[in-house]
Amino acid sequence: MFQNSHGRLCRSSVNPVRQGPTRWSRMVWVGLLVLGCLTQDGCQKMRLRAQKPDSDEVEEVKTRSLSYIGDQVAVTGLHQIQIESVGLVVNLDGTGGDSPPSLYRRLLIEDMQKRGVRSPQSLLQDPNSTLVVVRATLPPAIRVGERFDVEVAIPEASDASSLRGGYLLEANLAEQAMVPGKGPKSGHTMGKAEGPILVSTGDVGEGSKASVLKRGRIPGGGVYTGGLLKQDRLLGLYLKNELRGGRQTERISEAIGRRFFDMVQGRKVPMAKAKTDQYIELRVPERYRENYMHYLSVIRAIAINESTVEQRERMERLRRKLFTPESAGRGALELEAIGSAEAKLILREGVQHPNAEVRFYAADALAYMGDAHGARVLVDAARDEPAFRVFALAALATLDRDRETIESLRGLITQPTVEEKEGNRKEVWSAETRYGAFRALETIDRNHEIVKGESIYGDSVLRSLETPDGEKKKGKKPRPEFMLHLVDSPGEPLVHMTRHRKSELALFGADQKLRTPLSLEAGRILVTAPSGSDVVTVSRFEPGRESQRVQTSTRLADVVRAVGKLDGSYPDIAQLLVMAEKQSNLEGRLEFDALPKAGRIYYRDKVGTIPGELAQGATKVRVGNEEQAPNIFPSLAPVKKSKEKFAEGPVGSPEDEAAKELESVGDGFESTTANADDDDTAAPRKRGLLNLFQRK
Repeated sequence: MFQNSHGRLCRSSVNPVRQGPTRWSRMVWVGLLVLGCLTQDGCQKMRLRAQKPDSDEVEEVKTRSLSYIGDQVAVTGLHQIQIESVGLVVNLDGTGGDSPPSLYRRLLIEDMQKRGVRSPQSLLQDPNSTLVVVRATLPPAIRVGERFDVEVAIPEASDASSLRGGYLLEANLAEQAMVPGKGPKSGHTMGKAEGPILVSTGDVGEGSKASVLKRGRIPGGGVYTGGLLKQDRLLGLYLKNELRGGRQTERISEAIGRRFFDMVQGRKVPMAKAKTDQYIELRVPERYRENYMHYLSVIRAIAINESTVEQRERMERLRRKLFTPESAGRGALELEAIGSAEAKLILREGVQHPNAEVRFYAADALAYMGDAHGARVLVDAARDEPAFRVFALAALATLDRDRETIESLRGLITQPTVEEKEGNRKEVWSAETRYGAFRALETIDRNHEIVKGESIYGDSVLRSLETPDGEKKKGKKPRPEFMLHLVDSPGEPLVHMTRHRKSELALFGADQKLRTPLSLEAGRILVTAPSGSDVVTVSRFEPGRESQRVQTSTRLADVVRAVGKLDGSYPDIAQLLVMAEKQSNLEGRLEFDALPKAGRIYYRDKVGTIPGELAQGATKVRVGNEEQAPNIFPSLAPVKKSKEKFAEGPVGSPEDEAAKELESVGDGFESTTANADDDDTAAPRKRGLLNLFQRK
């Protein structure tokens, strides 16, 4: 029977048309079909396991759900580098003295011997000189040749009592480390420091006066040399560990390069370059040079893996976000990150919006895109809203080719600010608005007639530049003692001095005069004038040197020039002006570092359409971060530790050893709701090997 059945099966297979399927054949086909269904899943899995995906496909899967560069990277290079050394201060008026045997003394003697000093011991024992510890902090993105502030302090065990009038001889600054079993070790020289020392000019209690005189600073007294490789400090991006891959770093660097690039000999050079499968090197465009924190925020807001259609849809959403005050900052930032002509059109709509907050964020983004359509909005924000002032002025400083912007900045310098107090509108001459506009205009064009300064040199310096025959020597011109700016500005007279980054005196009101009688000191220089006199006598008395005397008018600028001519330093000028203010000899007020600040509170109106009118229950928002002020308005607050941590880069990475301290970057000045926690002070960073600047 089996054979018959088998024969029928074979026959039916050979000629199925002539003879239909039998019962047996139907059973066989059904069995094969069931078996195939049972094994199909397993076979499919086996085939998938046999086809091992390449790394690019894995990266594609990992990154598809991530939209913005900021979601995938951590920023590095934002930490500050502390460099230190020991140095010698000379030109003291008997307030110097020797230091006992110590690490500091040994290091200084070794340095002096390398410089060819024959008898360093006797020089250290001179009462007009003293050993000091020198410290400086290198900011992020500093370039070779740029200047930084320097701090000096007398060691506790020293016999010296004051640094007033002192001059720091050249000192090489480097990172310091204590190596177990080998003692202190110094890195490569990263900066050089030199200059006259500015000690505190304010009132202090008797108990703290002695310690205050033992510390000082040299504004802009250091110059960055770049270490062994003579290179700028760079910013960078680290891909998060779980996303690490060469294709992804290339994708991110290409996305940045499409938005930010330089033109070199007609060729586009991207501002980002993938160096490894995890690290991307960033360069800062010139337009963002004075506000690299904003640049980083824009970088983080760049979307990747987005089609043209998707971008257009997103821009429509961003338009709605921009026109909503609570989200206007983020909306403007993303539109700036897109950077297209369509994005500009939306931002131009924003500068016409009835809400002041929307107008400001739109105008700010346009300025960094090189578009001056919002310049008038930025001028109004700088004049009328303290919370926006620092960012508005920094944005205006990028519009270097717009004549209307330059004239608007001039107006902020020469015109009062209208403020509303207790229901009354009144004119106020704001020091920070006037000086802030001055610095923004100086950034655009330092030779503009209203901000152009003159270099003040002492006679001894000028004589050193001449040959015995009275001809000028060839060679590099020395750094001036300080810069004097005469600002032709009506209204309330203002005398402004800086204590950070540079030695600069600005007189708002070029023809200010000193009121007599006068009896003022400027280091070893005495400035005198009897009551009612139009002549001021400026005299210099110094042991071992012939007395010098010049006469000038009571015009403040002339007196400053006369003091400088007799080798008066910038600290001497500061001493003179502080004393003149105390004795009511100045026509106007004296201000130090009247800089607009980041991180101020803005009161957002719930209705949000009429600037200056607050509705009940208005929301307080903090605009920006105090530590992230634009470069032209450096924050004078101590640096706090970042509260947010990112995944660390590879240990010992040659690209950036600072990857262990990756910093958090916010969205530029995007506002955040203010609360009590914002005032918490984080623990200070370690002060380094030469731990003399820790405040007690």
